Amino acid sequence: LLFLFVFFFLFFLLFLGTMANHYSYNPKNVDVIAKARAVDVRTRFKNMREVCAAVKGMTLIRAKKYLHNVLNKKEIVPFRRFTGKCGRKAQCHNWNHCTQGRWPTRSCEVLLDLIRNAQATAELKQLDLNRLYIDHLAAQRAPKLRRRKYRAHGRITPYMTNPSHVELVLRQRPKVVRKPRGAKKAEKAETKA
Repeated sequence: LLFLFVFFFLFFLLFLGTMANHYSYNPKNVDVIAKARAVDVRTRFKNMREVCAAVKGMTLIRAKKYLHNVLNKKEIVPFRRFTGKCGRKAQCHNWNHCTQGRWPTRSCEVLLDLIRNAQATAELKQLDLNRLYIDHLAAQRAPKLRRRKYRAHGRITPYMTNPSHVELVLRQRPKVVRKPRGAKKAEKAETKA
């Protein structure tokens, strides 16, 4: 009986160890990507989700510039899903079909650190930084952290935080090679003959 208990305990620890390095996105060609992730980040999940949605698909250089501009309030993060009590801003006119937005500083700082981490991995793999773009960027809810708020008449209510997990994959765009000018004429001549 003790042997079975030890066996299941070790299996459970092994299972947890494999879960710790799990990405929700598994690319096929790992030679042209750089990954980074942050676990249990103390930023609000709703803000982090909107920042990730705004930055996904941008090039590495543009994403860093955009996040710096958000921190300086020169550009805005559009809020499309979690829009409750979110005011309308004039800077949102730069985004299509969006009127509400904010400047979530802590989420932008965390994402900037994550992008720097992935950039260091890309430099280590000797990828071209000018051709990198954000292929995958996701935020997931992390387990809530509990605190207490002491209320009137001796009551206590929960005071929870909503942290998040963030994962990022940078991918190098393939080089575009143009077809030579005389290639079309040569192909037509071959097909006629």
